[in-house]
Amino acid sequence: MLTDDGVPVEAVYEPCTAGFGAHGEAPADIPVIVVAHGFTGSVDRPAVRRAARVFSQRAAVITFSFRGHGRSGGRSTVGDREVLDLAAAVAWARTLGHSRVVTVGFSMGGSVVLRHGALYTDETEARGAAVRVPVRAQRTGAHSGAHFGAYADAVVSVSAPARWYYRGTAPMRRLHWVVTRPSGRIVGRYGFRTRIATDDWDPVPLSPVAAVPLIAPAPLLLVHGDRDPYFPLDHPRMLAEAAGEGGAELWLERGMGHAENAADDALLARIADWATAALSA
Repeated sequence: MLTDDGVPVEAVYEPCTAGFGAHGEAPADIPVIVVAHGFTGSVDRPAVRRAARVFSQRAAVITFSFRGHGRSGGRSTVGDREVLDLAAAVAWARTLGHSRVVTVGFSMGGSVVLRHGALYTDETEARGAAVRVPVRAQRTGAHSGAHFGAYADAVVSVSAPARWYYRGTAPMRRLHWVVTRPSGRIVGRYGFRTRIATDDWDPVPLSPVAAVPLIAPAPLLLVHGDRDPYFPLDHPRMLAEAAGEGGAELWLERGMGHAENAADDALLARIADWATAALSA
């Protein structure tokens, strides 16, 4: 895929293996789940492949590597311009014939699906893609405006932060060192196979807690483990509160750690069941 700012992104499409796809339905009748992995992930990571396998039993699945990860081009901006990568994946799903798309994001990907859900809607599609692109891309003229149909019909965010620059846990302090220090970025590149941009955010992107109220009327599911070592439970509770009454469903998972690595097959199946039910409703 090619993003609206010109970054090549690797992606994998997998048809539904059961349920909706078992009886020969047309793609328009089959939902598709677009998976947004966490920081240092990629389409090849075992946890991402496991999620795709479980999801494909209930829907078609698209997995992709964010910029700076795997075989995608560019450098990671840790949740800023990654929204353009997700938009390209969602738009690709629609070109394949799928009319109903759910985005499921984990950790960094969880924050990206929230911001994407706020910025890419039916309403913004009608006004044109330029309203959604970060200011920096507009200044450089890099935006092509090619990706329409890039909005999600339902959103699932797993283990996402509520606010930027959080350093309240030891894992997040280590992550900030990897992202902000030259020596840390070397570790990211060679230790985690993640190429990280050196520029600061300009402007600072819409925060997850500010994005959540803008996602409605699309259904929103928030999932968080009570043993998450990165983001304590005040993060999902802030997100749920920001969504307002009826704006989001919150699952606090007992004994769960962080993101896709901690999501077992049973939880992934429940998420996929929620997604397909939300689309049907």
